[in-house]
Amino acid sequence: MLPLLVVFCLGVFNFAAHKAVLESGHPMLAQVPWLFQPLGGRLSLVVEFVMLLGAMIMAASGSMGWTWIYLLYSVLNGLSAWLMTSGRV
Repeated sequence: MLPLLVVFCLGVFNFAAHKAVLESGHPMLAQVPWLFQPLGGRLSLVVEFVMLLGAMIMAASGSMGWTWIYLLYSVLNGLSAWLMTSGRV
């Protein structure tokens, strides 16, 4: 139960970081593939949701490895979001 809660909380963080990047207007967003440009890049939130759903399903089935992988993904996602929104890149 705890891994599922951890993955859910990380998912909330990832969605917030993703939304902050989308709203930042960073020039790098103009270079995203054509598949993610509809709806102002919000289609990429669907990919974020699918990743969260997959990690939650695996955590609920008892796979701690996927919880650690999602934690690593969240750390990298948060770092890249911070770099983009703070203007460091």
